[in-house]
Amino acid sequence: MTHLADRFGSLRLEHVALGSGPTPVRRLDGLVGADVELWVKDESRFGDGGWGGNKVRKLEWIIPEAGRRRASTLFTVGGIGTHWGLACALYGAEHGLRTVLGLVDQPVDDHVREQLGRLERSGAQLHRYPDVRRLKLAAPWLIARNIRAGRLPWYLPAGGSNPVGTLGYVETALEIAGQVEAGLLPEPASVVAPIGSGGTAAGLALGFRIAGLRTRVLGAVVNDAFPLDAPVIAALANRTADLLEQRGARGVPRVTAEDLTTRDDWLGSTYGDPTPASTAMVERAAGLGLELEPVYTGKALAAVEDLGAGLAGPVLWLNTHGPR
Repeated sequence: MTHLADRFGSLRLEHVALGSGPTPVRRLDGLVGADVELWVKDESRFGDGGWGGNKVRKLEWIIPEAGRRRASTLFTVGGIGTHWGLACALYGAEHGLRTVLGLVDQPVDDHVREQLGRLERSGAQLHRYPDVRRLKLAAPWLIARNIRAGRLPWYLPAGGSNPVGTLGYVETALEIAGQVEAGLLPEPASVVAPIGSGGTAAGLALGFRIAGLRTRVLGAVVNDAFPLDAPVIAALANRTADLLEQRGARGVPRVTAEDLTTRDDWLGSTYGDPTPASTAMVERAAGLGLELEPVYTGKALAAVEDLGAGLAGPVLWLNTHGPR
């Protein structure tokens, strides 16, 4: 039984287990300044096989919902180094779903080249475009092409950040609440995570309200392709609350923009472009046995270091990196 089902009783929402939780939490000393009580929840440990991270959490709800909608194809978008797109292709194929990816060019480094190679070998159908505008123009044609071929597609936004995918991090917030209750970590004053599409932050914010925790979400925005400010994230959280009530939950609280903070101070020049600070954090974390990357997790950790004592109370940082 999921934490959500336990909390709300009989939900008309299906769930498929793709990983094992709860993911571990531990104190992290020596990674940022001594004035921060820093903890990590290592989401890279979630997911069976060689892939973990926050994308798998979302797919646990998206894959069965695709079946409910009688969709045979997941159509989604991302950069040419998308971890989300690869997770869709790998886990979707295991459950009889084709994946069609609309990919947008991004700054290229060794990590992106390796990830693009994985995408090319994944079995997904790839369509590459120079910018978001070209992808948006092509998307209706891609959808129509699959419908004509008898393959009903379900469009998923970047990162799987629709109300169904966001359930993955409502569930994770309830998991954190359980770890607090078990004495595995103190109640965090802040949870820090990267924001690339919004679903992780929105799910956490809603889940903490459901759990009755006072924890605030601090999101380090790493994507400049569309708005990801606090009102946008709160709106996604509330659409997720609406979904829960439509599927049988009662008394689901709502989230306001004041319940979370989003900042793009650590974005750098554009999406997918590492910064000196994020690269340095990746190298420093490796010394403590944590595998990060400089586009998402390195930037979120750089935010923790920069804010330092400004983050009152215990800080829980989510390592949302996928590959192991």
